Amino acid sequence: MMPCCGPERTNGDSDDAVPADEQSTRDVSTRPDLAAVGIELMAIPGGTFAMGTDDPKGYPSDGEGPIHDVDLDAFSIGRTAITNTQFAAFVDATGYRTSAEQYGDSFVFGGLLPEDFPPTQGVAAAPWWRVVEGASWRVPEGPHSDVAERGDHPAVHISWLDATAFCEWAGARLPTEAEWERAARGGTSGQHFWWGPDREPDGDHLMNVFQGTFPSDNTAADGYVGTCPVGSFPPNPYGLDEVLGNVWEWCHDVFDPGYYARSPRANPTGPDSGANHVMRGGSYLCHESYCWRYRVDARSANGTDSSTGNLGFRIAM
Repeated sequence: MMPCCGPERTNGDSDDAVPADEQSTRDVSTRPDLAAVGIELMAIPGGTFAMGTDDPKGYPSDGEGPIHDVDLDAFSIGRTAITNTQFAAFVDATGYRTSAEQYGDSFVFGGLLPEDFPPTQGVAAAPWWRVVEGASWRVPEGPHSDVAERGDHPAVHISWLDATAFCEWAGARLPTEAEWERAARGGTSGQHFWWGPDREPDGDHLMNVFQGTFPSDNTAADGYVGTCPVGSFPPNPYGLDEVLGNVWEWCHDVFDPGYYARSPRANPTGPDSGANHVMRGGSYLCHESYCWRYRVDARSANGTDSSTGNLGFRIAM
């Protein structure tokens, strides 16, 4: 849908695109001990907050506005995005195979591939995205890579279908878009970042985004070229780590750029139907020159079976 944020798979946007026999192999009969898996949930109080932005610098086509008051019940949300170690526990317990593994490929940022990497298919509207055969959460840049030393990094190449399957196993769910924004704001309001109006206040890097000239030169001024371990940057006032930057995070809601204008005030859950689902928070590839979406009020979307090297999730209850 929006190739700068993450290209969409063209071979399907529904469960029908993933073989039914593959989806039926997962065993969710035994719920895990979330604490034993290392998943910590943070309590978010109920209340009212102002959602969205009317900043003309943003992306009206994304439906970032109008600003509207939302009333939410109390809920809990993961302190971090689900990590490779945590996702591996799910796979070990259920035998689940992700959308990327079933399709046999996924989208990888070309800047993370070695110079001698064989030619791969690119994305016409965003040539920095490459279709890499074999890429998945286990091997994020393809078969030459692995997550052996990245257990505390967010799991990536995760489709919406994969994220909801994990939630089913965990006895959890994906956060609604409104819950995600309330949690990400950390009790603040009227600003693009939970810490204030400036991306790097006093020169401090508070999130993992693309630094330098996109897409050719990442200076890694914030300390990272690709994903960073969870907990690498200061938590927001609600105790959540990396709600901005690092990886995009799936939400429960179907995406509709006109939804804010008609959404209910109390506990909105998104439109009833649609091809794409909301993703929030931006990623290590976001750069102000082309994708100013590393804000608490920014939004994007992708197809349910799409996966990329900058797309993960966190759970809610």
